[in-house]
Amino acid sequence: MKAKAIQTVTVVTLVLLAGCFGFFGSDDGTGVGDDTGPFADPATDRIGWENGYWYNESIDVDQSDGISEAEQEAFLARSMARVEVLRNLEFKEPVTVSVITREQQRANSANGSTDSESKNRWNDQVWEALFISDEQKNIEDEFGSVTGSAVLGYYAAGTNKVVMVSDDPDRLVINNATFVHELTHALQDQHFDIKRVQNQAKTQDQQLAANGLIEGEADYIEALYLERCTSGEWSCVKTPGTESSGGSSDMNLGILVTIFQPYSDGPWYVHQLVQDGGWERVNNLWVNPPQTSSALIHPDREFTPVEVTIEDQARNGWQTFEHGTDTVGEASIYSMFWYQSRQYNISTINTSTFSTPSGIYDRFDYRSPPSAGWVGDAVLPYQNSDGEYGHVFVTEWATPADATEFRQAYQTILAGHGGSEQSPGIWVIPDGGFADAFRIHQTGTTVTIVNGPTVDDLDDIRP
Repeated sequence: MKAKAIQTVTVVTLVLLAGCFGFFGSDDGTGVGDDTGPFADPATDRIGWENGYWYNESIDVDQSDGISEAEQEAFLARSMARVEVLRNLEFKEPVTVSVITREQQRANSANGSTDSESKNRWNDQVWEALFISDEQKNIEDEFGSVTGSAVLGYYAAGTNKVVMVSDDPDRLVINNATFVHELTHALQDQHFDIKRVQNQAKTQDQQLAANGLIEGEADYIEALYLERCTSGEWSCVKTPGTESSGGSSDMNLGILVTIFQPYSDGPWYVHQLVQDGGWERVNNLWVNPPQTSSALIHPDREFTPVEVTIEDQARNGWQTFEHGTDTVGEASIYSMFWYQSRQYNISTINTSTFSTPSGIYDRFDYRSPPSAGWVGDAVLPYQNSDGEYGHVFVTEWATPADATEFRQAYQTILAGHGGSEQSPGIWVIPDGGFADAFRIHQTGTTVTIVNGPTVDDLDDIRP
């Protein structure tokens, strides 16, 4: 049985790592169409025209004192028309927009989990296996901190409704680029059914891959839009500066880096598809979306992932959750190593190569020596009646050398958290959030990691 580790209730735009886009040209308010002339309304709806506005006509919108309801209507119509032109698809239905404050968004994120207690504890073990969330934290709280502070807007799949987040409750403004991004999601939903694609993704890695298409396409359209704004080809409503909160100080950067991967690698992935076969090739991909984050990280590499299975052999009160195994994938394993270096100063990988400022549509590089040879994995969380937890983490690699590189980097993590090797392959971290016992065994291309509270528990979880 497979189950999700990243619960995607809404499709969000995360911009904390990428930086907020601050400057867009201002409309001068001229050129508004009437019944005749170049901006006359067409007889029937068409690409590039929505609700009385053409994609290239000016609108009288000034957000310096906040955006009014009438301004929102014009801004929405022209933005939809521009998304149509960039994506070469027609909106089938109207889209509504609402604006909420940052405080409301944080409250929604804090109360947004609909998972059972069992599912959340299962998910805790998936992220603990990655050394991203430790035993002293709950993963739903960690996610709430990230999405509450780093979201500028979101589209709720199946609703035709875009929600924008404003940092200033007294002056509600709409971030220009984010608005286009979320409207792209509405267009996707009307044509391809976002929920269908999301529901097909049963593992963490499949979710990241699916979001590579969903978010990659929206980010790509956003980038094309910005290019036309900054070049002067389109006159664009200025987004005034606001006093942003800058994100929560206790935000888990390991989670942020993980769920940001589709926004980073997805736009370049979609760009290459468009260059090779036009938007029709992207349309076809919605039928069979990518299945691994590796497909986005290495778009020029063809490989078939290995399906890793774990046979439950636990005894003496240890048992699995009803949610079965999960596959975390290459992007999540990269984030594990990145987070150790960034958060704990453990020398697993060189994080200075993370940024790719010269990339056109690819913001960050999710490749590293100990994660690049990934071909498959499975995490099987365990629990016992005493309220203790453990897991089995099996990874499969392209070559024995790749497996060795991963194993050695993982042992560096253990040592970095104060762990020591008690006997061959048996490690113990005596204290801290990751205090546990670990057994590491490599056979050829397979590395198996068993985690439990004590060394004795390791044999009970996996004899």
